[in-house]
Amino acid sequence: MTRPPRSLLASIDQPADLKRLPREQLPELAEELRSEIVRVCSVAGGHLASSLGAVELTVALHYLFDTRHDRIVWDVGHQTYGHKILTGRKDRIDTIRRAGGLAGFTATSESEHDALTVGHASTSLAAALGMALARDARGHDYEVLAVIGDGALTGGMALAALNQIGHVKPRMTIVLNDNEMSISENVGGINHYMRTLQVQPWFQRAEDRGKAALSSVWRPLADVSSRAMKATRRFFDPASANPFHAMGVRYVGPIDGHDVEQLLYYLEKIRHLPGPTMLHIVTRKGKGYKVAESDPITWHGASSFDPAKPVAPGKSYTWANAFGDAADQLARADDRVWVITPAMREGSGLVEYSKRHPDRYVDVGIAEDVAVTVGAGLALRGEKPIVAIYSTFLQRGFDQVIHDVALESLDVVFAIDRAGLVGGDGATHQGVYDLAYLRSVPNVSVGMPKDAVEMRAMLKEAMRLGGPKAVRWPRGGVAPAPEAPVEEWPAIEWGSWEVLKEGSEVWLLGIGPTLGYALEAAGDDPRVGVINARFVKPLDRDLLLAKAKGAEALVTVEDHTVVGGLGSAVLEALAEAGVQVPVRRLGIPDVTVPHGDPKAQHEELGYGPKAIARVLNELGVGVAPKLLTR
Repeated sequence: MTRPPRSLLASIDQPADLKRLPREQLPELAEELRSEIVRVCSVAGGHLASSLGAVELTVALHYLFDTRHDRIVWDVGHQTYGHKILTGRKDRIDTIRRAGGLAGFTATSESEHDALTVGHASTSLAAALGMALARDARGHDYEVLAVIGDGALTGGMALAALNQIGHVKPRMTIVLNDNEMSISENVGGINHYMRTLQVQPWFQRAEDRGKAALSSVWRPLADVSSRAMKATRRFFDPASANPFHAMGVRYVGPIDGHDVEQLLYYLEKIRHLPGPTMLHIVTRKGKGYKVAESDPITWHGASSFDPAKPVAPGKSYTWANAFGDAADQLARADDRVWVITPAMREGSGLVEYSKRHPDRYVDVGIAEDVAVTVGAGLALRGEKPIVAIYSTFLQRGFDQVIHDVALESLDVVFAIDRAGLVGGDGATHQGVYDLAYLRSVPNVSVGMPKDAVEMRAMLKEAMRLGGPKAVRWPRGGVAPAPEAPVEEWPAIEWGSWEVLKEGSEVWLLGIGPTLGYALEAAGDDPRVGVINARFVKPLDRDLLLAKAKGAEALVTVEDHTVVGGLGSAVLEALAEAGVQVPVRRLGIPDVTVPHGDPKAQHEELGYGPKAIARVLNELGVGVAPKLLTR
């Protein structure tokens, strides 16, 4: 798609250029910016619906504030494509989420206009509070704003920060961007309360008209009327008992978040007020692009598409689908099976499960710690909970894994999606640490299946054995498992490994998607064997030691940090057994991995098929010469 003519947007390279525009031209600029976001996402994919919903807010913020000095903290950051375009990154916007290109979220290393590196939800309020405290301590005068969605506001970290903000009362602005969505639909009491706030403007208008009329007759009468109206409001209007006021935060709104003039008016008024103020704006996710407005969940994160004939991405079968199907069958076979998710119903493949088993499906919102401990509570009463969670988000519930589940070895299964490198979402979302931290916790064990059949077997066995069990899998596609009732699923011995190819000198030990790389690198060389090291805790010590004692070398291959991962576990086991054999650990070194194409990154980081072949070549075995000439 070619860029359309953009008379206003073409003239803006930095926010200072935006400030030169007459205010009456800002709505036109917003429409041009919206068109550019659609064009960019049609080419590169990305977070379309969120960015479209925040266009007018983005324009208003950059018109009023100077983000070289003022700090605007965007929660999550997936709504910031317009922000990037207006802050000197317009010419690079087509590289977003691509290797070497712009990040999909804000990043302080990318631009002085980005106040915080983000990707996870609910962090903005705490960071903004810290910035406001630092400003006041040093006598500076820059503005501090946090932009947070109603979905992120359900997170415990956001609420705890809001409580502290109300206590300390720094001068700062909180823009509550209320679009009734996170990635999935929002849930919980705060979401219900936000809906009551949206339906009350009629009462405010009636109150304002009444006060104006009475003031024209006699001022004391207006004062009496005002007190009566407040009492009436408390009776008829549940939103009047505003929890934000109760926490010490001034509340203004709700207002139309797609009306630039309204946004400018209220932001100008609020910026000069003492203490913290929340401006509640109501927006529509996907605003201005019909298909994204009508289906913001599907178009939250879009693949490339034809903007003239937009079609939702094709539904190839994924690991998440395989899990959703397995969970559904397990729940049909046992009415004690529950699934808990922290606002990731679609991403974790649970849409059908949630419809078929609504009484045993719990969406706790963006609250990973709550998800883990709800699972603990269910287990304590004899239920069989599965906590379905992305690897990157399980980090946020790690204390609960230890304190609430592992200490008493409760029967909770962790279904960990997006294990390994994840692509465009980049550093904040890489699922490359869970093996290291879960291995360190007593009573917790971890497996990684090679395919959907093995996934089902692991989940079934985890449920049967009890205790804290984690089953992890990567992002992406997988072949469906054959249709079969649960009782006919193949059995698997928990903690066992599998020899995929016999060898005589060098053994490649892989897990999950790296097994394909290992088999490709080994080729038909009889000296190179391949083992599916599908359980990282416990290891299959018997098989490991048997193969190690007669080997020239072992090579571990994992889509995970080598610090604390499979390779570390193998070295520990060999050292404890007193077995001396050279071990090469291939995986992610001690570095932060940015966004990019995962397969290309696997090679760059040293554990793709060519990288493995080079190691085998150094060891004098394998099909390295053939593979390396491709």
